[in-house]
Amino acid sequence: MSLNKIRSLLQKQRRSVEFVGCSLLLFIFLKLVHQILTSNCCSALQTLPKTVDMTFLDPPFNQQKDYALHDDDMSEADYWAMMKNVCQAICNVTNNGGSIYFMQREKNTEFVLRILRETGWEFQNLIIWKKRTSAVPVKGKYGKQYQVIVYATKGERAKTFHRLRINPPSPAHFKVPRENGVFVTDVWDDIRELTSGYFAGDEALRTADGERFHKQQSPLALLLRMILTSTNVGDTVLDPFAGTGTTAVTAWQTGRKSISIEIDPNNAECIKSRLKNLREADNIQKYYRDYTCTEDLAEIWGSEWDAPVQRKTKNLELFSATG
Repeated sequence: MSLNKIRSLLQKQRRSVEFVGCSLLLFIFLKLVHQILTSNCCSALQTLPKTVDMTFLDPPFNQQKDYALHDDDMSEADYWAMMKNVCQAICNVTNNGGSIYFMQREKNTEFVLRILRETGWEFQNLIIWKKRTSAVPVKGKYGKQYQVIVYATKGERAKTFHRLRINPPSPAHFKVPRENGVFVTDVWDDIRELTSGYFAGDEALRTADGERFHKQQSPLALLLRMILTSTNVGDTVLDPFAGTGTTAVTAWQTGRKSISIEIDPNNAECIKSRLKNLREADNIQKYYRDYTCTEDLAEIWGSEWDAPVQRKTKNLELFSATG
């Protein structure tokens, strides 16, 4: 059975019944279209064919975080040697004109730019993700309120770049309302991070006792902007440090394919559960109105395909299985 046939049958089932769990058909579709590789990313990347159209690279930042299966206290030389190997391997499996979004701490911008340049990537933009949260106070310095995301392409130009338009509130000094929004720039100040503790909202995954399952979980809105900009329906999105699978969950709902590489079996099970039982909190349709000023939005978004949503959001009992 072809993927298009499975997609068509799933769409009919979505209209006829409320999904409670994962049907066999959905299980087959997810296995074929959304790969989850429980492995060290350096090893897994060597096994992939050249099919990737976009990568979101959000690695551990070497900040002595407590990861189950990763040493986050490497020497600076070893850490950046590892990241160079990762960037080279991603470039090798990326289609010509494909893109990468490499997120890092602002103090590491120089390292990121150099490594991307040395591994075959062409710099396009330094995106400033200004978080809609309180700045982190730093003694003797300005408070930190942003992260950098380096956008680069394999080749001089991107094969896909949709110029998205958003319509944020007009600045106070604007006298006339905008008629058609504004193009997204390289400063993203309209996407809130998932803060620590209970201020992160319903989107943050939690364990049965209410604790955060993964404190570095990326927001859906961040991945949605990258995927809508740099891919088309049917393209393949890669996340080599997949964590809780936000990239795959967003790709799934926009008709893109995904490859998630995650070394921690618990996180890999979390990704599977998020895909099979899509929570209301993970439903991206609430962001559609943010982009309605964008030309050909329905085609870019993949509106003909709606992933089945589990209407009742539960705590993370489903994600307690080990690999």
